[in-house]
Amino acid sequence: MLAPGNELVIGVRDLVSGFGDTTVLDGVSLDVTRGEILGCVGASGIGKSVLLRTIVGLLPRRSGRITVFGEDPARLGARARRALERRWGVLFQQGALFSSLTALQNVQFPMREHLSLSRRLMDEVAVAKLEMVGLDASVCDKIPSELSGGMIKRVALARALALDPEIVFLDEPTAGLDPIGAAEFDTLIKTLQQTLGLTVFMVTHDLDSLHAVCDRIAVLADRRVITVGPMSAMLASDHPWIRSYFRGVRSRVGEPVRVA
Repeated sequence: MLAPGNELVIGVRDLVSGFGDTTVLDGVSLDVTRGEILGCVGASGIGKSVLLRTIVGLLPRRSGRITVFGEDPARLGARARRALERRWGVLFQQGALFSSLTALQNVQFPMREHLSLSRRLMDEVAVAKLEMVGLDASVCDKIPSELSGGMIKRVALARALALDPEIVFLDEPTAGLDPIGAAEFDTLIKTLQQTLGLTVFMVTHDLDSLHAVCDRIAVLADRRVITVGPMSAMLASDHPWIRSYFRGVRSRVGEPVRVA
């Protein structure tokens, strides 16, 4: 799966995961290399978010192996695991901001959990992160209910970047955004990836995002990853689901694609 010379940062081998008696993922294997944007697609309910949450340790695995930067988080002690977790950030579906906290406090939350900073320094860093994602100080004292959907996504992204991670996990980052807002968010993701040297693991249904920003695409079907490759490989595939998704009536084949 790896191109020669590319550094592996996330490795998944024969992963089995699920809920109760239901197996959602069965034998998933996947590699993510440093500096790439990998898009993960599949039918609704197939297990894309389950895969993301299992990689970051929010859901237990039944079997298989996961490594991040060469370490298996499940085999680490508490201190080493916390140190590893600081190297990634997560943007959850719908942003998942704390409703009673202001935008500034939401961005500061990981800092309070992992760092020992003065309030003044935390304020300065949080404002800088908000500015990094295209927001200004006027949003700092607003709670999520006072923000638009696009602003919520940007605050959530600023929180994901709070600890200067090397990997960012994005779960449906453009869902619920209008086409202009989604295109702007695509551009933001690509700019941050290039500027900060991020590795991005992105779960998405957004065909425009897949075209505009992803270096490779992993397709989940039949409870496992059935193929990984660039958009050109997806468009050339004869697999029925892949063909329907990427070349079907709602595909972007032959149409203009928003460019990040």
